[in-house]
Amino acid sequence: MGDSKEAGAEAPPAGAAARGGLSLLSQGESEEPAQGSALFLGGNEVKSRAVVKYSSAPPRTAFARLEEKTDLKLPPANWLRESAKLGPAGTTILGNSKKSKPFSSFGMAYDFIDSVGNDVDVVSDSENIKKLLKIPYSKSHVSMAVHRVGRTLLLDELDIQELFMRSSQTGDWTWLKEFYQRLIDQKWQRKKKSKEHWYQKAILSKFLYYSINGDGAAQPVPAAAEPQEPSGSDQTTDSDGASWPAPFEMPASVSEDPSASSQGSEPLEPSYIVGHVASAPKEQNLTTLFNDGENSQGLKNDFVRNILWTFEDIHMLVGSNMPIFGGGRYPAVSLRLRDNNKPINVLTGIDYWLDNLICNVPELVMCFHVNGIVQKYEMIKTEEIPNLENSNFSTKVIKDIAQNILSFLKSNCTKEGHTYWLFKASGSDIVKLYDLTTLCEETEDKYQNPFTMPVAILLYKVACNMMMKKNQNKKHYGTIRTLLLNCVKLLDKSRHPQIIASANYMLSELFQLDEPKKEESSESPLNENSDESYSEEEEEMPDSDENGSYGTSADPPDDNKAVAIIKSVGELSVPEKYKSIHQIRPSCAFPVCHDTEERCRLVLSYVLEGLKSVDSSIKKESDLPAADPNTPIPLKYEDESTRGGPEGLEKQMALFLDKMGSLQKGNYSSQSGMIPGSWQHKMKLQLILKSSKAYYVLSDAAMSLQKYGRALRYIKLALQSHDTYCCLCTNMLSEVLLFLSQYLTLCGDIQLMLAQNANNRAAHLEEFNYQTKEDQEILHSLHRESSCQGFAWATDLSTDLESQLSVSCKCYEAANEILQFSDLKNQNPEHYVQVLKRMGNIRNEIGVFYMNQAAALQSERVVSKSVSTAEQQLWKKSFSCFEKGIHNFESIDDATNAALLLCNTGRLMRICAQAHCGAGDEFKREFSPEEGLYYNKAVDYYLKALRSLGTRDIHPAVWDSVNWELSTTYFTMATLQQDYAPLSRKAQEQIEKEVSEAMMKSLKHCDVDAVSARQPLCQYRAATIHHRLASMYHSCLRNQVGDEHLRKQHRVLADLHYSKAAKLFQLLKDAPCELLRVQLERVAFAEFQMTSQNSNVGKLKTLSGALDTMVRTKHAFQLIGRELAGEPGQPESAEAPPAADPSPSLNQEEVMKLLSIFESRLSFLLLQSVKLLSSTKKKTSNNIEDDVALKSNKQIYSQLLRATANKNASLSERIDVLTHLLDQLARGGGGPVP
Repeated sequence: MGDSKEAGAEAPPAGAAARGGLSLLSQGESEEPAQGSALFLGGNEVKSRAVVKYSSAPPRTAFARLEEKTDLKLPPANWLRESAKLGPAGTTILGNSKKSKPFSSFGMAYDFIDSVGNDVDVVSDSENIKKLLKIPYSKSHVSMAVHRVGRTLLLDELDIQELFMRSSQTGDWTWLKEFYQRLIDQKWQRKKKSKEHWYQKAILSKFLYYSINGDGAAQPVPAAAEPQEPSGSDQTTDSDGASWPAPFEMPASVSEDPSASSQGSEPLEPSYIVGHVASAPKEQNLTTLFNDGENSQGLKNDFVRNILWTFEDIHMLVGSNMPIFGGGRYPAVSLRLRDNNKPINVLTGIDYWLDNLICNVPELVMCFHVNGIVQKYEMIKTEEIPNLENSNFSTKVIKDIAQNILSFLKSNCTKEGHTYWLFKASGSDIVKLYDLTTLCEETEDKYQNPFTMPVAILLYKVACNMMMKKNQNKKHYGTIRTLLLNCVKLLDKSRHPQIIASANYMLSELFQLDEPKKEESSESPLNENSDESYSEEEEEMPDSDENGSYGTSADPPDDNKAVAIIKSVGELSVPEKYKSIHQIRPSCAFPVCHDTEERCRLVLSYVLEGLKSVDSSIKKESDLPAADPNTPIPLKYEDESTRGGPEGLEKQMALFLDKMGSLQKGNYSSQSGMIPGSWQHKMKLQLILKSSKAYYVLSDAAMSLQKYGRALRYIKLALQSHDTYCCLCTNMLSEVLLFLSQYLTLCGDIQLMLAQNANNRAAHLEEFNYQTKEDQEILHSLHRESSCQGFAWATDLSTDLESQLSVSCKCYEAANEILQFSDLKNQNPEHYVQVLKRMGNIRNEIGVFYMNQAAALQSERVVSKSVSTAEQQLWKKSFSCFEKGIHNFESIDDATNAALLLCNTGRLMRICAQAHCGAGDEFKREFSPEEGLYYNKAVDYYLKALRSLGTRDIHPAVWDSVNWELSTTYFTMATLQQDYAPLSRKAQEQIEKEVSEAMMKSLKHCDVDAVSARQPLCQYRAATIHHRLASMYHSCLRNQVGDEHLRKQHRVLADLHYSKAAKLFQLLKDAPCELLRVQLERVAFAEFQMTSQNSNVGKLKTLSGALDTMVRTKHAFQLIGRELAGEPGQPESAEAPPAADPSPSLNQEEVMKLLSIFESRLSFLLLQSVKLLSSTKKKTSNNIEDDVALKSNKQIYSQLLRATANKNASLSERIDVLTHLLDQLARGGGGPVP
């Protein structure tokens, strides 16, 4: 058929000078909604608008007005011959007697798939539309098949006589024949058409050929040829009508044998590719499965015109073969032949009127004849047809009939995929609607219904088309899902595995696996009715309306099989008698998935069905033995001892990387024998990839729930799916490689979390070994193609911590390697950064693990023994991990994490230094060069960490931490040098200088002013440093002889550091002993100074200062007293272990010792004071102050002696006495001792 396709516009209203209503529109093109023809007929306005969507008719020619007395019984010379004016399908165009094919509406629906299910209410042949609208006026029988797709109804003539003729030959429709004879017409027999019928058909055909204007058009041929021609023509047209297919013929292109395909040069590219659609941003070219199959099933759209006709508010896609000519006042007229002896009746008038409305033809030309002899012509406007004599009818009533019939059908034909039968017996007023699918299912073979395959194909095509649309709204997902589920329900799995596999894949694609979590609760369109074409304001109607016209309760028992009944055709003329909604809501709400697992499980259920369809279609002699889906596949659980530890991983990684390299070259290996490029191969690839994504999302969800055993099981299944994909894939897409990198990254995360949660290993192991039946069946399908062991090294659940950390690291390394294979790291910079961060992190974890192991070995080692080889190996491993981790973080400019790893490396250096301190005798121990070397290295790494951070503002917490560690290192180094001075290698002065420098550096990195949780520690550290420096200078002063300038300098420094230490210790609440010790050392320092003083005045001044220092120790005693006061409140104070002590920091033994020293030093100072004051008094008796001081000191001294003499006094009592004495000393007066 030569398709003439050009852009066109809608026809202007009838009566306009020029008409463009029949210009053509390309099949996929949409038209602008122009104004429709508003025809004013009989005073009632009926809105009608027609747009030709497709036409194969040649350009119209003017009709030839035949001369009077032309004998139409004689055939014209051009009868039944093709010509340029007729086009290649001249017979079809003019042979209006051609019968509609049983699936004509499906042919149209396939061609205009965009309209089906959404915009259009009805798709049908114009003859069927006319027959329905004439029901109240006609006594003839009506038999139509009705199918629902979305909101669209497909109407086709169901020729009972033709069907039952076929049934008697093939036995296909026996069940319907029996049903028909039992309930409707017990004495059914085939009715033959009269001779008059064939005569009228022949004469009309000849008249139309005579009317062609042109050469030789109206020349009769010899009468001898006449008798044979009509019968030949009639046989041809009638045989065309009898094109019922077998109930379940398989379309040629769906044949399982590729060689049986009748697609010619077109490649077998099945529409499974729609699977890609949901995730693909651009439309793809779908080559349908059914191109030639449609033709073989009679599913071809063979109408001359396809018209989108809007009648009032009803949108119809109508097929028409009406001949249209030019001529008259308008460029478009319809031509009719009438017997002058028979007046036009209502049925004929409605017929002519509707034909002209549908085709947008403004005028009707009628040729009247008597016994085949032309008499006259008459021209009638379309709007005048309802007012013709003997053919009066109300256009408003026709509108009401149309709306009532549509409402009746839409309210009752509710199930997609079901075949409904609208039937009115000849001469009857009752119209019945049956559900043939339900009736058919009661028989043995539900596939006896020949509509099953076309309906399934249409449902599938509409779903495909909706999936293909750009910017597909999720509101349509419920509709698509309903279409596909109904499609799958109709098809036989064994006969149509390809469509079923494809439908299941599309179902799985509807569920977006990578939806952000927040959408799960807020994605309202998914939780409501899904297709906006259904979401009108009206509530969903029940199957029967309020007037009960649909009910069957009052019907006779014979009608109990009918779905609904119109009791009288007269009801159809009553306005809004069947008040239903056109946009009735079907049950196509998208399932509400409350969580990710539920959504993934739905996806996997569809994937499994798809895989089963593919596998069932692969025929191979050496197929795998049938595995019992109920028997779980044993999961390999290996002990670390059998695996060879982390070293074995290296080999497995090398094999894996080799395999990844070979994938780039496209190696293919399938165990089931699938042919690369076959629909099974392509479909299975898509399904396997979908399953791997679903398992990945499940694993990620389990990971966030801290179900690490379950997460590992899911990621194992994801990687097994991916491994199978790799075996089947001939050309690895970069997108798929990226998925693999993501899977391995997640696997690394899971292994790391399992390593960190070893205490719950039994529960994780139980979760890991559990398998659902669905997972087992998917795994069986995977095992048909591959061993699925490619990633076994990454997914084993080990019991060994080191092994788990190593596996995690290898997963990240493999993920990184994959990103290096192609340009993936540049295309996905975020993922690349994440992988490197994780690599840096796991290397830090492993480094810390080895470092802790080394520290544990060191603590177990006997002090005097030298460093073992095992320790050194652990240091090397740890150092190597830290170094690689630092490199990972530096390569992505992650200064903070790089600083933390440098900090950990510094800690490792300190552990190395500590390991070297144990060699030799403790009494002869000196600070060794190795210790100095490692501490200096530690310092270097800490300084690098600070340089990496730059300033504190970048990350204050990390900065403070590094600063503290650096301060600690300097402090430790200085302390060790001070306590274990390397005098055998260095001079005392040099050591003192180094200690002093290290202490000052430590002090520099110890921030005592910053308010933080670490502030008390910093204050304690700074106080200790000052104390140690003061002690060192004090010691130097004692031991130094000679250089007076140096002695003076040391004296000043000692005094300065003592005072600073005392101030800092006073700020702390938990260091009373340290404060006491500092003050006692200050007193000793004063005593040492007194020994070098000669004058009494100087000595008294120094003594006065020393006593003042003693008075200031009162704060320390108060703290000690407070802590001791808390002890009696503990019921088990006598037996409580030190940990239960309210002041675990208070060492009572040390307090006793310091208290004794304090008492003796105070006693000594008071005695010296009394002596000096007495001698001074003898020389000068006028100083009243000295007299008061002398008297006071004597009194305090005597009280102290009495108190110290009491050996039975408790510690708290002694502290109370001292506190009281210090108060007196501060006031300069005596008082009674408490």
